[in-house]
Amino acid sequence: MFEAAELDHKVDKAAFKAEEAELRRALIQAQRELGERKRFPVLVLIAGVEGAGKSETVHLLNEWMDPRFVEVTGFAIPTEEEAAHPPNWRFWKALPAKGRIGVFFGAWQTMPILERVLGHLAPDGFAARMEEIIRLERMLTDEGVLLIKYWFHLSKAQQKKRIKALEKDKGTSWKVTRYDRKLYDHYDDFIDVCEPFLRETSTGNAPWTVVPAADDRYRALFVGRHLLAAMRARLDAPAPAAAKPPAKLKAKAAPPDQVNVIRALTLKQEMSRDDYDKALAEAQGRLARATRHKRYGKIRVIAVFEGNDAAGKGGAIRRLGAALDPRAYRIVPVAAPSEEERAQPYLWRFWRHVPRPGRLTIFDRSWYGRVLVERVEGFAAEPDWRRAYGEINDFEEQLVAHGAVVAKFWLAISKDEQHRRFKEREATAFKQHKITEEDWRNREKWDAYEEAVCEMVERTSTGQAPWTLVEADNKLHARVKVISTLADMVEDALKRTK
Repeated sequence: MFEAAELDHKVDKAAFKAEEAELRRALIQAQRELGERKRFPVLVLIAGVEGAGKSETVHLLNEWMDPRFVEVTGFAIPTEEEAAHPPNWRFWKALPAKGRIGVFFGAWQTMPILERVLGHLAPDGFAARMEEIIRLERMLTDEGVLLIKYWFHLSKAQQKKRIKALEKDKGTSWKVTRYDRKLYDHYDDFIDVCEPFLRETSTGNAPWTVVPAADDRYRALFVGRHLLAAMRARLDAPAPAAAKPPAKLKAKAAPPDQVNVIRALTLKQEMSRDDYDKALAEAQGRLARATRHKRYGKIRVIAVFEGNDAAGKGGAIRRLGAALDPRAYRIVPVAAPSEEERAQPYLWRFWRHVPRPGRLTIFDRSWYGRVLVERVEGFAAEPDWRRAYGEINDFEEQLVAHGAVVAKFWLAISKDEQHRRFKEREATAFKQHKITEEDWRNREKWDAYEEAVCEMVERTSTGQAPWTLVEADNKLHARVKVISTLADMVEDALKRTK
C-alpha cells in the first residue's frame, strides 16, 4: 500500500511559494470558522516512518495557522504517571474541545506497533489491540470528532538518503539520534507490521492518508491541501440536527404483573437498628482492612452509584467513606455536563477521573447517564444512546484489564417509598434543598426510567463489571449491602493480585 508514496514526487521552490500564501489564508479562514461555530473538534494523528518529516510538518502547521488554537501533544514511552493508568487515559485527557485543533504526535498506534516489532506482543495480542483502536476511533467519530490520520512514508532507500543528508550537514546532524539509526536497522520489520496495521485500522470513519515524504515541499503542500479539504468538507456540510425530546412518553415497560429485574427485587428488607449497627461496623472494618493491605497499592477501585431519586445514594456513600482514609479516596458528583464537558465526547469527563493504583474513586452518578437520563429525556438521539452500551462496556473492560475493581450499584426503591421520602424532605428544613420540581416531574416518567434501567442492567452487567441491585426501601439494609459487597470485591481482587 506504499507503492504510490515511494514514487518521485517533487515540487519546485517557485511552485511552492506560489501556492503557500493562498493555502495559509484558506487554512486560517477554516480555523477561524471552526472556532466561531464550535460544532466539532479536529484531531490530527501524525505517525509514520522515522525521518519522514513529521516534526517539520507539525512546526509548519503551527506556522501556517494560529498556534493559540492548535494543541500539539507528543506521546512517547509512557511517563510514570501515565503508566499508572490504562493506556488510553493519556489520550483522552489531551482530546481537543469543539472548535479547536489537536495534533497528536504519536498516539494509540505507537506502542502496539513498537511492541509487536520488538517481539513483546504476540499476534493475537496485536490483533486485539487493533480492534480496540478501531472501536476507540469509531466512538470518537460517532461523537463528532473530525479524525484525520497521516502516515508519513519513506522507502528504505529514501530513509537512508535522508539520514545521511541530515548527518552530513552540521546544522541538522543533531536531528539524527541513536534511536533513529536503530529504527532504520529494523525498517523491514516495521514495514511488515505497519502495512497490515494500516490496512486493518483504515476504516470508513477514520481512514489513514499516506503522505509521500521524500520531498519536503511536496509533503507540506500535500498535508496542507488535505487538511484544508477535510475541514472545509465538514464546515460546509449542514449541521446535524440536534436530538429533540420525545413528543410524548414512549415507554414500553412491563405490565404490572410481568417480572423484570427491578420488579423481581423484594425492596423492603428487614433490618433492625441493632443488627444494622453490628453489620455496618463489620462491613466497614473489612473494607478498611482491605484498603490497608500491602497489595492494595496494586489495584484501583471505582465505585459507581446510580439509583432512583431519594434512594439513599448519599447516605450509602457517606457510610462507605467513613471506613476509608480521606486521603485515599475522592467523590466525583456528576450533574448536567458543564460547557467544557459538552465540548468533549461524553466519556471524557469520566476518563480524567480514573484513579491511580491504591486509590478509590466514587462516582455519584456516572457515565450511565447516557443510557438513563439522556435516553428518557431525549437529550441523546436513539442511535447515540444505543451505541453507548458497547462503548461503556469497552471503557469498563479497559479499566478492569489494568487493575481496576469496578463496583456498580443500582439503589432501587418503590414508587410509594419515594413519594414518602419526597414529602419528608419537603417537611424537614435541612432536607428541603434535596427536593426540586424536577424530582416531582421525573416521577411522571417512572415506567420509562424503569425500562431504561432494566435494559441498562441487561446490556452492561458483565463478568468483569457486574451490577449489584440494592433493595433500598430500608436504608439500613442498603448501606450494609453496598459496603459489604464492595469489601467482597476488594478482598477478591487482593487474592488475585501477586
